[in-house]
Amino acid sequence: MDLEIISCNNFVKLRGEINKNNVEIFQEKLQNTLNKFDQLTISIDDLKSVDRFGVNALADLHVKSLENHKQLFIVGLGCKELYDHFQTKQEVVA
Repeated sequence: MDLEIISCNNFVKLRGEINKNNVEIFQEKLQNTLNKFDQLTISIDDLKSVDRFGVNALADLHVKSLENHKQLFIVGLGCKELYDHFQTKQEVVA
């Protein structure tokens, strides 16, 4: 399945798969969108799978958003690979 990127201003909806074959197009499109706006919301509801290249691309986008003081939101009930990567651990305060 291919990747479809549907964007409306600073909201991007992803449909299909992010993989080694389409990750460069994905990175370029989302980086350009992030450069135009102070915040970017990415919906992953219709994302079927993400390989390690796609996960790394999203992680890089997250780092670049922090470096440039921009807000990045990833919303939706997408694929498990992303949740596993971005899972945060709560610190126990004694």
